Amino acid sequence: MTTFSPDLANFSVRFDAPGKVTGAEKYAADYYGPDLVWAGVKRAGAAHARLKGIDCREAEKLPGILGILSHKDIRGTNRQGIIRRDQPVLVDDKVRYPGDAIALVLAENREALGRALGLIRVHLEPLPGVFDLEAALAEDAPLIHEHHPEGNVLLKGHLLRGEVREAFQHCAVLVEFVFQTPYQEHAYLETEAGWARMEPDGSLTLVASTQTPFRDCFEVAEALGLDRETIRLKVPACGGAFGGKDGITVQSLLALAALYCPGRPVKMWWDREESFTVSCKRHPARLYYRLGADSEGRFQALEARLHYDTGPYDHLGGAVMTLGLEHAGGPYRLPNIDLKAWAVYTNNPLSGPFRGFGVPQVNAALEQTIDLLARKLNLSPLEIRKRNAVVAGDQNAIGVHLTASTHLQECLAVLETHPLWTGKEAWKASAGPFKRRGVGLACVMHGQGYGPVVPDVATAKIELTGPGCFRIYSGVVDMGQGNSHTYLQIAGEILNQPQSRLEIVRPDTRETLPGGSASASRTTYTFGRALIEAAQELKQKIREKGAELFGAWDLEEVILMPSVVSHVPTGWKIPLSRIAGELAPEDCLAIHSFQAPIALDRPSPDPALQLHGLPHLIFSYGVHLAAVEVDELTGLVEVKKYLAVSDCGRIINPRIFEQQIQGGIAQGLGYALTEEFRVEQEKVLTRDLAAYILPTALDLPDMESVPVASFEPSGPLGLKGGGEIAVDGPLPAVANALAEACGIRLSQNPFTPERVLRALREQGV
Repeated sequence: MTTFSPDLANFSVRFDAPGKVTGAEKYAADYYGPDLVWAGVKRAGAAHARLKGIDCREAEKLPGILGILSHKDIRGTNRQGIIRRDQPVLVDDKVRYPGDAIALVLAENREALGRALGLIRVHLEPLPGVFDLEAALAEDAPLIHEHHPEGNVLLKGHLLRGEVREAFQHCAVLVEFVFQTPYQEHAYLETEAGWARMEPDGSLTLVASTQTPFRDCFEVAEALGLDRETIRLKVPACGGAFGGKDGITVQSLLALAALYCPGRPVKMWWDREESFTVSCKRHPARLYYRLGADSEGRFQALEARLHYDTGPYDHLGGAVMTLGLEHAGGPYRLPNIDLKAWAVYTNNPLSGPFRGFGVPQVNAALEQTIDLLARKLNLSPLEIRKRNAVVAGDQNAIGVHLTASTHLQECLAVLETHPLWTGKEAWKASAGPFKRRGVGLACVMHGQGYGPVVPDVATAKIELTGPGCFRIYSGVVDMGQGNSHTYLQIAGEILNQPQSRLEIVRPDTRETLPGGSASASRTTYTFGRALIEAAQELKQKIREKGAELFGAWDLEEVILMPSVVSHVPTGWKIPLSRIAGELAPEDCLAIHSFQAPIALDRPSPDPALQLHGLPHLIFSYGVHLAAVEVDELTGLVEVKKYLAVSDCGRIINPRIFEQQIQGGIAQGLGYALTEEFRVEQEKVLTRDLAAYILPTALDLPDMESVPVASFEPSGPLGLKGGGEIAVDGPLPAVANALAEACGIRLSQNPFTPERVLRALREQGV
């Protein structure tokens, strides 16, 4: 058993690592059981069409088919969605993208299931499709949702500050830049999977790979017409999510299948091709930027138009757009801004939450625009950022007062003395034949939490068990990022216990308490604060009981030690197992809720923007450096070295922090260089991981992660969010490095060899 020191700098092995390494860990895809029913979905296969009928007669004749269900078998609203319930569980009016679910098939085995899905005939009346962002905004564009009051505009936002037009007139330099970003696929290891069973008492047990168990129960109950209290959702180990499981995937379908086969376990597990077709992606975006500065390089005005393709359904698309709008001006002092954004319905694949949540797109455009401006002013990319970076007490670009910890300037100072920056000229000059080298920078910032309207709350429960150990009940999913291990560290620190005396209960809507979604860089921050308070309350109860048993006059004489309480003056000790037996059952528990603070500023009076998360109070910051080498003969861009300097508050677990930063960088480099999810009208052309090129360990550079010393007073032990910020930097850092190396600036990522080589040839290289 690994020994855990309560020291916060401890580097102990994650408690869940042995199970994952040996294969003993159980994921949602690993649930089976006797008399198992397999469930699968007939997909529409068309982008936009009216549903005229479903012919299941041939499929129903197959041996092993237990039933084929349609929207007519659903008693509830048949609609799911997080903010706007606009997505059917099973299509009842019209198809809006090829991944729409038409019919649910139940079978005794996978072979019969597959054959039945192939025999179902769907009768569709084709409708004109909308596949271009800006075409969808035209007055005569076909409507995706006829009854939506804003047509194909899911949500729009406008932030105006200062006198933008006048400020532009007085700028010494102006630059304009247009950039386009494509889809990015989550590509988590565990595709969407789950298991369900109607129990004899009429309750419904669900097991699913999800980031949002409590919210899922509400959506499933409403969509299917069930009593929320009858649904129990358990979340085992999660094989990755990155935002792609922030919302319903298999849950409603599994619940419907279980209702049809009471007493029998039902399983659904999408293969990679189905996952690619159906799952949400990072929003494609088209971004128009115009930035002006004075002759000293100090930013004076920014104008931007942001178009996000949200696909056929909301699926947090409005919230993604709003976070992008909030971050469109970056971590800079900008007295005059005019920022407009649209989240637009189309018949393209579904877009939705993805690590970064709308920020990687705008940061890519902004940070390249800044480099263009620096070049016009003959300033170094570092110097122009230093002159404009926010400090604590500033207002950020949209006018929010930065009252939380703000250490971007410290990040820039660390980078300025780092060998990758000071030695960059020598490194560039040492490029071999037919090679060119460049070094690019990008600043990053990322807000954490839900914003001002939706309460960002988590509730922690901790128990002193009979053997004298501590059990933490976490309602927040660990997607693999290690937040559960950090909870053990936090509780161990408060209770002065080793890891061997701590255990965690994973999210279970019957056993744990609501903790919010595992998203928005708020997971450890919000639950961690709740856990600290709960652990302190339980510690107090234990010490009071110890004082009573010791006959101590002063509670300060009693301390909590590993496995015992001790009376300091006498050295007497009582095992925690005895304390557990002496305490009333209710005193062996402590429960505490924490609600994250919110910004008091209101940069927009628009209630819709506030509902969707504008603005945030707490931000993490950083600066990224990419050193790239370009092959003139092939167009191949290789990132040779990478540095991320980050302000994420106090680092509780350096190893987990480094893994988060490196994971974000790897995902960002894939976005920059190789990952291209191709769609042509109603056809998804990228169907598997053979065609979707993810960077492997062999493709990634040495990555150095340097945290600056900072402390967020509102955070658990000083921590801020670090889950997303690293993915915001690689694309612009690589783009700026590529421009420095070759003088080319592409208008769209990924920067594949074909695109780079074409640009080089156009330059005459």
